[in-house]
Amino acid sequence: MIEELRIRDLGVITDAALPLGPGLSVVTGETGAGKTMVVTALGLLLGGRSDAGAVRTGAKSAVAEATVRLEPGHAAVVRAQEAGGDAEEHDGAAELLLARTVGADGRSRAHVGGRSAPVGVLAEVGAHLVVIHGQSEQLRLKSPAAQRRALDTFAGESFAAVQKEYSALYAAWTGARRELEELTSSSRERIREAESLEAALAEIEDVSPQQGEDEALKAESVRLAHAEALRLAAQQAHEALVSEDFGEASDATTLVDGARRALEHEAEHDDALRACAERLADVGYVLNDIAQELASYATSLDTEGPGRLAEVEERRGALGRLTRKYAPTLDEVIAWAEIGQKRLFELQDDDGRIESLTDQIGRDEARLHELASQLAERRRAAAGDLAERVSGELTALAMPDAMLRVEVVETDELGPDGKDTVAILLQPHAGAPARPLGKGASGGELSRVMLAIEVVLAAVDPVPTFVFDEVDSGVGGRAAVEIGRRLAMLACHVQVLVVTHLPQVAAFADRHITVIKTSRASARGADGATGVTSSDVRVLDEAERVIELARMLAGQEDSASAQAHALELLEDARSSRAAAAS
Repeated sequence: MIEELRIRDLGVITDAALPLGPGLSVVTGETGAGKTMVVTALGLLLGGRSDAGAVRTGAKSAVAEATVRLEPGHAAVVRAQEAGGDAEEHDGAAELLLARTVGADGRSRAHVGGRSAPVGVLAEVGAHLVVIHGQSEQLRLKSPAAQRRALDTFAGESFAAVQKEYSALYAAWTGARRELEELTSSSRERIREAESLEAALAEIEDVSPQQGEDEALKAESVRLAHAEALRLAAQQAHEALVSEDFGEASDATTLVDGARRALEHEAEHDDALRACAERLADVGYVLNDIAQELASYATSLDTEGPGRLAEVEERRGALGRLTRKYAPTLDEVIAWAEIGQKRLFELQDDDGRIESLTDQIGRDEARLHELASQLAERRRAAAGDLAERVSGELTALAMPDAMLRVEVVETDELGPDGKDTVAILLQPHAGAPARPLGKGASGGELSRVMLAIEVVLAAVDPVPTFVFDEVDSGVGGRAAVEIGRRLAMLACHVQVLVVTHLPQVAAFADRHITVIKTSRASARGADGATGVTSSDVRVLDEAERVIELARMLAGQEDSASAQAHALELLEDARSSRAAAAS
């Protein structure tokens, strides 16, 4: 709900803060005081068109701000966060700040959750928060889609269960149809793709590359290219370690062994010398191992010969052709072949898949028609109930001859919500044709129609805040009392803000706000004395409510009889609300 609405330099309102709350709030005031500026401010906060003419004379800009308190996961909070805004959490609820500035030059700026945002984002957030019913406002249920959603919600849980099954099956059915269309319309392309894949996979299979094979072959190629130099180096190192050509004491293993024996003769007399002898023994073992490895290495180079180098280079060439054609590296070529094999299986199974999809689509379509007929039947039952209940409300709202009709027309074409269309029509009086909402009714009548609809829908399809302007236009007496009663009924479920000139409506309010017009003299202009009009906005206490209701009743707020009548209205409204609550 809206916790507070702040207005600055909008119309005749200089600076005002409206502390709002749950239940029914009414805004009253003399004609021309600026009551409609409250609705104008809310319209701006909902992303409505800005008008430089609404900026107070002499001001640079007009500002409308609202603090909205919502559940943390509310759709408006989520959309604000997606736009970069933030909602502060207090006592388990999220507080969202909305702001709109309109310059005297006509330029407009919007802020959502403390961050600058396009006006369109403000409209998207506002659509989840407030519904305004007035002569110049868009109807919440204007579009066929909105009317269908309202009826579906009113239809209840049994309808929702069928609708859930239908929606899931419809999504699968449309997906299968898209896949079948793709298979049949692109059959030639898929055949060419399969042939190309088959040839590529055959080429890769002929080469049969292995993970890391290219790097291993590269290393072997370098080794074979330098085979003679490597063999000579290995032989020389081997001879230096163990060759007998250098004499008995000239190779490394003989010298190390002699040093070890020399130490061992005296090692028993000193631990340090014994440790050195043991380490020399280890060195001897290592030198013998290295000598054997060198001999084996030189022999392997002799056996491989130049033929092996040619084989390596030929294999590297074959692998290189694969990497040039299919992927930058050999490992990626292997991965590409694995994916390509799976894709080839899919393409080769087109005939079987087409047959399977055709069967599935036929079965799903038959079931969808069954479910769509069930949806239509439930919609028709709910439509009759909704029309009857709203028409009953219209009778109490001084529109006794008006009737609401909810038409459900079944078609042959399946859609995401069934195969029928929904239209809410209003027959303003007997003999008149039923016409779509918004046509053939005055602003006041339309507001009362929407009030009747919202009262019936409030328990099942609530919007956090409803605003009614001109809902009491053209009525009075008992009908005005019934309007107030129904606004109070609606306020049991949602926050309601009403701009009214009827005391019978204002008497039902939980919170009474008045707009007071003041004037002061200004500098004399060339055409004579001028004046500046401004308005103040106040929340009335109980005593002030009586005075304001007396003014609205008789234009004489100081009249004792008018005040007595005002008190009587307040008592009757309290009794009526208490009876409705019990």
